[in-house]
Formats: sequence, C-alpha cells, structure tokens
Amino acid sequence: MQFQAIIFDLDGVICFTDEYHYRAWKAMADDMGIPFDRTVNNRLRGVSRMASLDIILEKYTGPALSQEEKEKLAQRKNDIYRESLQEMSPADLSAEVKETLEGLRDLGLKLAIGSSSKNTPFILGQIGLKDFFDAVSDGNNITRSKPDPEVFVKAAQMLGIAPEACLVVEDAVSGAQAGHAGGMKVACLGDAAMNQAGDWNMQSIRELLDIVKE
Repeated sequence: MQFQAIIFDLDGVICFTDEYHYRAWKAMADDMGIPFDRTVNNRLRGVSRMASLDIILEKYTGPALSQEEKEKLAQRKNDIYRESLQEMSPADLSAEVKETLEGLRDLGLKLAIGSSSKNTPFILGQIGLKDFFDAVSDGNNITRSKPDPEVFVKAAQMLGIAPEACLVVEDAVSGAQAGHAGGMKVACLGDAAMNQAGDWNMQSIRELLDIVKE
C-alpha cells in the first residue's frame, strides 16, 4: 500500500512534554493529598485530561467531588502545565524530527497531527510548527479520546485521504490501538514500540522515511 499521508501523535513523537505534564499533575495531586508517582503517570499517556483525572482520583479518599469540582481540578492542572510550556521553544524540536518531517514532505506526503491534547495549537506554535501541518485534529475537536479512533479518523477526513492510505505514528499503546481501530497502519516509537503495538516498531523516527519508501 502506498501511503499518501502520515498522522503524528504530538507528545512523545514530535516533541516531549511528558515531564511538564508529570510535574503539573503531581502539584495538583500533592495539594489534594493524593499519592501520585511515575507509575500512575505512565497510565495517563495518550489519555484525555478528564480521563487522566479519573485515574488519579482512584486513590482519592476525601469527600465526593462534584463534576464542577473535578473540572476545576483539571483546569488547575492545565494552568500549571500551560505556564511551564512557556519555557518551550523551537529548540525543543530535535534535528532528527525536523529532518524527518521535511524528508516526508519532500516525498509528497500530506502531514497531520492527531493528538488528544487541547494544548496542541499552543505547543506547535512554541516549537515553530504553527503552520507546518496540512491538518491538526486534537482535543479541541473530538469527544472521545484514544483508544477510540476519532482523532485519527477526523485527521484523515480533514486531509481528504482514505484511512487505509494513512500511516499513524504513535508512542502510546492506546494510540496504536486507536490507529488500528480507524483502519490505519501504525508505526510506533517508545513505549508502544517496546510493547510491539505497531505494524512497524521503530527505534528512531528516521525509520519512517524507509517505511514509506517500501
């Protein structure tokens, strides 16, 4: 199958904001007296903000929280996170990622983002990719987070390309599952690659250039 488009997850693929997320969730959890560590944090990969909060609240032992209180907690985490994102710059875009994106574009492929994050437009602006992608599907235009395929299906629709002609690039197992559920092939990095969740499991994003030429 000749791919016509590549749809990238953002965090852990194009750039790395894991540490910013971890610190922000930890600050919120510490304030609430909820145990939170990197093991719990790993369960939040590729998961929406409210679903992440539900995972953290599994260890909450205080009085019941209303939906409004939960939304305030999620907003507080996001405020801390967004403040830390001000530190991001084009220096957070690695030469390897930049060269791979440009190489894929030179091959005539359409490039899109498929991310559960509502902060996607802000992050792309910070790392110098604000207008680079042909389509951006993110937490602002979906109602279901990964492993539901909605974010990738919408990206393919925005591009006007059939799902089977799209290759998804993911670092989370839930994201790889979402790509497959959407009828797409998946190339994995990081945690998802270690778990052999992709059709291709890569050590480096550069391998994409060889995959699309196959």
